[in-house]
Amino acid sequence: MKGVIIVVVVLAMVQLMVEPGWAISCGQVDAALAPCVPYLTGGGSPAPKCCDGVKDIKGMASSTADKRATCNCVKASANRYPSLKDDAAEALPTKCGVQMDIPISRTTNCD
Repeated sequence: MKGVIIVVVVLAMVQLMVEPGWAISCGQVDAALAPCVPYLTGGGSPAPKCCDGVKDIKGMASSTADKRATCNCVKASANRYPSLKDDAAEALPTKCGVQMDIPISRTTNCD
């Protein structure tokens, strides 16, 4: 049990770490997109909280470095969900009425 707790704490710390020079953490991106998981894995329409998260991400990613960091976090997050529907992920910003420079995809080249 103690080992499981240590693993969870370590994983949480890794998620919240900020890459050097990046103002955005993957923890922030994951938290913003968490309400989108039901839409991204099941389709339908994104929840209002999901769209709020997409808008938050757009607001956080203003510089090129921020956009690159956010893109890498989104890509890593998308790869954690094997049942993620690529077409739903691609359509998410449009369905939320947000124009984003950061695609939501498992295969995006963030450089």
